[in-house]
Amino acid sequence: MNTIIRKSVLSVAGLAFAGGVFAGPIAAHANPVDANPATVAVQADKPDTSKLIPHGTQGEQSHITLNDEQTANVKAIIAATKKAGLPERAAVISIATSLQESKLENLGHLGDANDHDSLGLFQQRPSSGWGTPEQITDPQYSTTAFLKGLKQVDGWQDMPLTEAAQTVQVSAYPDAYAQWEQQAADLVTQHWNS
Repeated sequence: MNTIIRKSVLSVAGLAFAGGVFAGPIAAHANPVDANPATVAVQADKPDTSKLIPHGTQGEQSHITLNDEQTANVKAIIAATKKAGLPERAAVISIATSLQESKLENLGHLGDANDHDSLGLFQQRPSSGWGTPEQITDPQYSTTAFLKGLKQVDGWQDMPLTEAAQTVQVSAYPDAYAQWEQQAADLVTQHWNS
């Protein structure tokens, strides 16, 4: 049964779900005057940080402030990850990859500053078979294409982020993805259930 549905059913039944253990009736653990079961249910649904960053962050971490467009792209990446039926860790890898490749901006052709014919959130190349320029600059499509590549990597779930991202992207700077892991995990925690 889907974790979110299971937790919703438990919440309706008056049971709490905490850390994989049924805690019994919520009323038995809450002060009736201050009880707010909806808040408890929302907090229980947040992604588990140990699953988002299973190996811990590697190296110094970078952080940027996101604008509305970048935040919308984070939400598009998360939506595509959910639609693909993949866990939160796949969204962390995808967002960190996009942070490195484009700072979560859906980049069109940059003229002389362009890296060959790289486009979109993941700087995918039409000439390398990622899709047409129109497809690659669609956040849903480009994320789905990235995730399809990720699913083909044996053991990606257990790899450090840089190794998983590099196997899909084949970047000239394979270690650069690591610097975005914490911000990517924070963004997944913030937006996974929004």
